[in-house]
Amino acid sequence: MNHYQQEIELYFELKGTPDSSRESYLRRIYAYANFIQGRHKCMEDITESDIQQYILYLKKEKGLSAGTINNYISAIKFFHTHVLGKEWNPKKIPRMKRRRRFPVIPPQQDVLAILNATVNLKHKAILALIYGSGLRVGEVARLKICDICSKSMRVRVEYAKHNTNRYTILSATALQILRKYFRAYFSSTGYKPDDWLFPGQNKNEHIHVKTIKNTLIRIRNRLQLDQHISAHTLRHCFATHALEDGVDPVFIQQMLGHKHLQTTLTYLHMTSKSLMGIKSPLDTCYGNIK
Repeated sequence: MNHYQQEIELYFELKGTPDSSRESYLRRIYAYANFIQGRHKCMEDITESDIQQYILYLKKEKGLSAGTINNYISAIKFFHTHVLGKEWNPKKIPRMKRRRRFPVIPPQQDVLAILNATVNLKHKAILALIYGSGLRVGEVARLKICDICSKSMRVRVEYAKHNTNRYTILSATALQILRKYFRAYFSSTGYKPDDWLFPGQNKNEHIHVKTIKNTLIRIRNRLQLDQHISAHTLRHCFATHALEDGVDPVFIQQMLGHKHLQTTLTYLHMTSKSLMGIKSPLDTCYGNIK
């Protein structure tokens, strides 16, 4: 596999593929290669039947979801078409049908409980930005100091999903937390506008995405909240609670960086209808029930 890696990385570099996508594709390609090599086959000799068997292995033995398996299929397709130069038959290797599941949307009280229970100032600033600005975990990890503008109350998000750039709002509350964090972490050291806002253990690298995810999980477990709540849940909460507050879905789409408005409108299914002023017909006729 090593002699293919240079070709893969060259393609990613030419296309300008984000680091997160590169890591995801490479990890899945290596897992696939290990499976094939474990069956004592060369990568060049792989058949459609081998790919089908690997997909069944992911489904039945690994127990992966349809969405995750489709991500593996995308990586394998990329490897076969762009690296090996082989044809791809989607009729023989179909993508799995996904059952749409709505994410858990905790009430605002639970979100505030998470933020209040976050003692570490750096972690509190990160979680406040995810919820206050609707950022993805990878986006908040890659923020630079110059991406925060307190004058315009905007957050600049560069090289996000689909290689897009955008601006989103900066919460006044998050700004207060950020200022406390900045005084605590940067006041005694020199810094440049292009420095990472949230550096990792190595100051030349930004905080790792897994650190943010694990931080939220620890706080969630300590508060005994729903086990499906994750760091990404805070982004879902931003969209849902903004809709409940009457924000136009088009504006939410722009702040979240969704390519299609329909993606944003799915959050309408997760809003609290009572907060949007919608009454059940049973409640409107309640006085007539005996």
